[in-house]
Amino acid sequence: MKTLTIIDTFGFFFRLYYAMSSLRNKEGKPSGMVYGFANFIANLESEFKSDYIIFALDSKGKTFRSEIDPNYKINRQTPPEALLEQLPVCIEMIEKMELCSIAYEGYEADDVIGSVVEAYKNDDMLINIVTHDKDLYQLISDKVRIYSPAKKEIYDEAGCIEKYGVKPSQIRDFLAIVGDSSDNIPGVKGIGEKGAKKLLDQFKDIEDIYENLDKVANVRSRNLLIESKENAFLSKKLATIYKKLEIPNLELAKFPTQNPLLKIKDILAKYSLNRILSSLEAPKIKKDGSFEDILIDSEEELERLLVDINEDTLVSFDTETTGVDSKIAKIVGFSFCFNEEKSYYVPLTHSYLGVPKQISLEFAKWAIAQIYKGHVIGHNLKYDFAIVKNNFDLNPPKNYIDTMIMAWLNDPGTSVGMDNLAKRLYDYNTVKFEKIVKKGETFADIDVKEATKYASEDAWITFKFYQTLKSLLDDNLLNLAKSLEFPFIEVLLFMEETGISIDRDLLRDMIAKLDVKLKALTNEIYELSGERFNINSTKQLGVVLFENLGLKAKKKTKTGYSTDESVLSALVDEHPVIEKLLSYRELYKLQSTYTQPLLNLALKDENSRIYTSFLQTGTSTGRLSSKNPNLQNIPAHGSLAKQMRQCFVSKKGYSFISLDYSQIELRLLAHFSEDKALVEAFKNAEDIHARTAISIFGQSDSEKRAIAKSINFGLIYGMGANKLSNELGISRNDARDYIQRYFKAFSTIKDFLENIKTTSKELGYITTLLGRKRYFDFSSATPMQLAMYEREAVNTRFQGSAADIIKLAMVKFQPLLNDEIKMLLQIHDELIFEVKDELVDEFSKKAQNLMQNIYALKVPLVCSLDAAKNWGDLK
Repeated sequence: MKTLTIIDTFGFFFRLYYAMSSLRNKEGKPSGMVYGFANFIANLESEFKSDYIIFALDSKGKTFRSEIDPNYKINRQTPPEALLEQLPVCIEMIEKMELCSIAYEGYEADDVIGSVVEAYKNDDMLINIVTHDKDLYQLISDKVRIYSPAKKEIYDEAGCIEKYGVKPSQIRDFLAIVGDSSDNIPGVKGIGEKGAKKLLDQFKDIEDIYENLDKVANVRSRNLLIESKENAFLSKKLATIYKKLEIPNLELAKFPTQNPLLKIKDILAKYSLNRILSSLEAPKIKKDGSFEDILIDSEEELERLLVDINEDTLVSFDTETTGVDSKIAKIVGFSFCFNEEKSYYVPLTHSYLGVPKQISLEFAKWAIAQIYKGHVIGHNLKYDFAIVKNNFDLNPPKNYIDTMIMAWLNDPGTSVGMDNLAKRLYDYNTVKFEKIVKKGETFADIDVKEATKYASEDAWITFKFYQTLKSLLDDNLLNLAKSLEFPFIEVLLFMEETGISIDRDLLRDMIAKLDVKLKALTNEIYELSGERFNINSTKQLGVVLFENLGLKAKKKTKTGYSTDESVLSALVDEHPVIEKLLSYRELYKLQSTYTQPLLNLALKDENSRIYTSFLQTGTSTGRLSSKNPNLQNIPAHGSLAKQMRQCFVSKKGYSFISLDYSQIELRLLAHFSEDKALVEAFKNAEDIHARTAISIFGQSDSEKRAIAKSINFGLIYGMGANKLSNELGISRNDARDYIQRYFKAFSTIKDFLENIKTTSKELGYITTLLGRKRYFDFSSATPMQLAMYEREAVNTRFQGSAADIIKLAMVKFQPLLNDEIKMLLQIHDELIFEVKDELVDEFSKKAQNLMQNIYALKVPLVCSLDAAKNWGDLK
């Protein structure tokens, strides 16, 4: 089927003018409408590719509708002078580009469009009308659609009904009732859109309404209809599109094979549309099919390329810096790209001997602010945004796209790094950082020419990623990226900038006490084992335990005996040294992984705050992860966990607030499975573990409740009888019996969990609450892998959906945050805020309400709340 695109030209021009009314060329002439139209033409191939394209124009002077009603459009205000000045230029552009335009004296563009539709509606033709005019919705049919350039959405019959509440065939009748003030169509005075919709729900059209006035139940509406009968029928006549104009042969409207902008270079130059002009120059495509890299060391040239950027401009952007820590790294240069043919590098602070001319930091700030006016594309934008903020004090742009997140949404189980993604998508080998930056050097030491090759490639490949990934992602995932994942970047950015305070003295005291305990344990281990050795060496420890002491080895690896925690725990009754070894390991890990490294970080900051990095794409389930340091892994259990967490303190005059979703994954199990017993238990706010214990054992005490809790959470993680027996220290038969009793009590859950496994195998993926996907290669899986994939599919359904919910809440919190209320940490189902003391009560209530109502499940979302001066005292 061929496609025809018809542009409602003047309406389109008016929108362009008001969208960019402030834009002017170097001589001060208004240029926004000219630029917008040129940009529209530049994007024709990607946005409106069709077989034919027609620009429908209004005629000059009055139309036949003015003869029907002299008041028609009489109240229209004269358009702004700047618009009228550009209008003939845009018409000239259409003519010079030899694009098909149609106008008829005495008729409007609507009539031209209606006549084109009438002429070709029965052909094998899909017709798209580009307009924001509601009159044209009357033309919608199975082969005719409306495209709104303002909302970038296509409307078919269902879209029309959703937008206006009536069918396309009733649009004229709808306008006959509600009127149209912009065209001075009177309508029925006193009846608005809701009233019109109700009438047209009951009656076919206004003729039907007036034939059955006695059936109009609302007396007021009936009287208003009687009073405005003449206006109603007049309004319908004015709103009716004329469809009998003679339409030229479509061969004259063939979609251009050559870029039409090449024919209007003089107009582009006159209006300073330099970036568009630059894109028309014959690109130097390399033999390998890549792009031309361009060094920009002239402020004039940089200004020429960036001066006309606006929100419709797609521009990829990347920074080059002195290091990977965005909090301390300095910017060295930046690259940008508008298409897949050319990419530019702007050097700023390269510092080697003989470095050539570079762009000043002052001008670079202006340039990046210009780029930020566009629709910015980046790969790992959180880093670039932090660099620009820290180096230039510029906040993130209004519109942006992160291709790393798009790649992760497309397949969260694969690497989304730039090098690996380029290889996987295009079999393209990027220039590797380590190839050009030697050990001990930074990017500032790199020759500007080498830097240009490397940096411009980053911007180019990022632009290429976007073009590919937007076609790979389905509409739901694209919408999820725009509405949730992209805004989440700024949430994480501000959390990373905020950090969390450490009490140095408390931490020093803890370190000193741990040192004493570790030395004592070391001596006890030496005494009990009968020799001195390196306790942290698994190889030496294996020899001591399994050869010298003669304990029975459970596992052996290529490098020696296994001494992992499960092995040692199984031997705890075999020799007294085992208990000491387990205690030593717990304290040594606490000291080496947490206390000492955290103190070192706190000493680097004048406010003793430490700053983590959150990884949005670090897990396949969608859960957020944290690194350098990993604050999500600060011990929550164990003898010293509370003491460790008490070292994290709120600043003076502030308190920590903790909001933690209660049993969110079990609530999701109830929501998805719709198991009546489980749903009712949550709706009645029962103790779900006690309820489960009663269902399995007939009663609940602390021991039986603990077993029930293990089963409740274990099933979500795909636990079977073997694992349950090991976890509870019971026989496999008892474990199997408990699970069978559970499924008998909650009868639909077993089938639901099995259905997850079956569906994920059939589709090759599992989806979360918001539609994120995780893929599994079931086709080539071994039996062991198959069982693992099934467990992970079940786990992802719940853990991934819980991640969706808390992410929704975090994005919703962002507008509420300020200097007095800051979000510090996310630990899976928990959020920790630092709030000014006098605002604690007010914010706590508001925050709890937000989290509990962020998404409507079939059971209540419940969120616990606590406040304290340190993390350890939060419940």
